[in-house]
Amino acid sequence: MNAALLIHPIENFPIVQAGDDLASLIVNALSDTNLSLEDGDVLVVSQKIVSLSENRLVRLGDVDVSPAAEGLAAETGKDPRLVELILRESSAVIRKKPGVIITRHRLGLIGANAGIDQSNIDHSDGECALLLPEDPDRSARILGKAIMKATGKKLGIVISDSMNRPWRLGSVGTAIGSTGITVLDDHCGQPDLFGRELQTTMTNPADAIAAAAVLVMGECAERIPAVIVRGLMPSGGGQTARDCIRPVADDMFL
Repeated sequence: MNAALLIHPIENFPIVQAGDDLASLIVNALSDTNLSLEDGDVLVVSQKIVSLSENRLVRLGDVDVSPAAEGLAAETGKDPRLVELILRESSAVIRKKPGVIITRHRLGLIGANAGIDQSNIDHSDGECALLLPEDPDRSARILGKAIMKATGKKLGIVISDSMNRPWRLGSVGTAIGSTGITVLDDHCGQPDLFGRELQTTMTNPADAIAAAAVLVMGECAERIPAVIVRGLMPSGGGQTARDCIRPVADDMFL
């Protein structure tokens, strides 16, 4: 890693619609803002624009509600149509109380409402909800190949989403999809500052990149759904964001 880490926002990004060529939108936005990619850059893209381009927007009026969703909605005070989508996207409900549903998403992610979001999307044709991409790592690979073909630059891709964490208030950026970067860096066996062998030290560069990027991207109406992170000199090693997920058998809190 270089001494300096730079984060360049890609501003004035257009509103993304279903079926849009996201790679082309990004390349055009780079040109419009006089930015260019360099070899070794990491492009961080919000989950929201990936999901929108992949037509993951669902009108709640089109959702048929099951008895299970009706029951959970009554327990939590949530819209039964939204709860139905949460159940469809989840492999398990981990915790529930009025106003809160924590699930294990079918991708393995633990979080509120199966990652389903209703903010910063168009509700003019009826109330909607935005689901996570079907396979964020695949989305990252496709996007990365298309942008590298268009620009000739070798780069990493991170698809970020804002998630809450147990015992901590506030959300942070988290990598839910990636390609071309080191996701987990295991330092076990290496010496510390005083020569003591590290036993359990593992860092997560993917989540660290996502968290840093969200500081620039924002969470509200900033319209900065993508940034360039420069100075990391990433090395892929075949890892993807799915490798970040702790196996259920190793989770001591569920």
